[in-house]
Amino acid sequence: MNNARWYAMKMFQPLSAYIGLSYIKAKRDNHFISFISLASVVGIALGVIVLITVLSAVNGYEQGMRDRFLKMFSHVTVSDSDWQLPHWENRRREVLEAKHVMAAAPFVERQVMLKEADKVQATLIQGVLPQYEREIGAIEEFITRSENNVTEGLNLLKAGEYNIILGETLAKNLGVAVGDSIMLLSPRKQSFIINADGTQTVDDQTPLLKDFNVVATFKADMQVFDSSTAYIHMQDAIDLFEMGADVTGLRLKLDDIFKAQEVTYAIADKSTGDYLLTNWTTQNANLFKSLQLFKTMLFLILILIIGIAAFNLVSTLIMIVTDKQSDIAILRTLGMSPAQVMRLFIVQGSVLGLIGTIIGVGLGLLVAVNLTDIVSWLEQLLNYQFLKSEVHQITQIDTKIIPLDVVIIAISALSLAILATLYPAWKASKVQPAEALRYD
Repeated sequence: MNNARWYAMKMFQPLSAYIGLSYIKAKRDNHFISFISLASVVGIALGVIVLITVLSAVNGYEQGMRDRFLKMFSHVTVSDSDWQLPHWENRRREVLEAKHVMAAAPFVERQVMLKEADKVQATLIQGVLPQYEREIGAIEEFITRSENNVTEGLNLLKAGEYNIILGETLAKNLGVAVGDSIMLLSPRKQSFIINADGTQTVDDQTPLLKDFNVVATFKADMQVFDSSTAYIHMQDAIDLFEMGADVTGLRLKLDDIFKAQEVTYAIADKSTGDYLLTNWTTQNANLFKSLQLFKTMLFLILILIIGIAAFNLVSTLIMIVTDKQSDIAILRTLGMSPAQVMRLFIVQGSVLGLIGTIIGVGLGLLVAVNLTDIVSWLEQLLNYQFLKSEVHQITQIDTKIIPLDVVIIAISALSLAILATLYPAWKASKVQPAEALRYD
């Protein structure tokens, strides 16, 4: 290294950054170092791509699950202590006055058995009022087939006609189709008679039996609904289950789902009666907590991929240090301190890490945005469905890119790359000029 070049380099400040950047490209005759430098950059980029894509897919899966569940479940459920709510009209008017409550619908809910020939299936019956239910739920948009292919939605449920809408999987399991009839079996509401000796006996122990007309099926792409849920008119349910004028409860729709806890407390504080209140955050708490835990563990596992690629920089920089020992010795004799030598190689490794991170973020976002189309293309190519409703509850996933996740991934990748430079940089700072130049 001649003096002219040395003084030219001193004009560029900081000096360590200038030399570090010039060392990124190895000597033309040392292609192996160039190759492993490229491999380190590619490894970091691939790790970032995978991490952004997978976390975006998990975010999209969680969002899809939440959206579909909240279309079928209520945001807040209001009932009484025994899950039988009297005077529901008055209660409905009362809860509609609460802040953030957009709509409220009464419902009757019972576990029953549905029977067709020799097939029996446990089913959750939902008795609903169509004019109110469509304000809070999305069951109508999932109805796939009805009589004469006429799309009437929940209007197919009419009081006194004993019509029923089945989940598509439930209908297939029972072997029924639109236009068929099906038998509902349910225990009777127990009533007691007092015998002459003062003992009590159940008045009637025969089960309720009622034939229903299958007028439509629905497909929500969620196994919990498609295989075990059916809808009937609320008045039919009240008459069948001998509930008088009572209902099971009220389902509420909010303008902001994340206000569910606040609305729950507000209704409890202002209510004039005894309410049993639940909301979607408690009804599905375990599901969404498990998804969040899965996302966290997935991040920690996948960050190891970036870590492995980043620590490839250790071997890369050690080889560069070995290759540049004579240059380091000359720089030391010209007055460069060990700290400056250390910063030189930290800059070099950091720039390689930064290049890999930038490429990874760019391509990762590109893949994440187009992941739905990529998965659809692969499913068609392989003739295989990756997401099956009986396993994953939903059959299609849309990615959701959270900017904070991308920032955390980029910072983590760059931090690991910088961390990987510390040992080679420290080793370079310990090079002794006399030893390095002895055989040159």
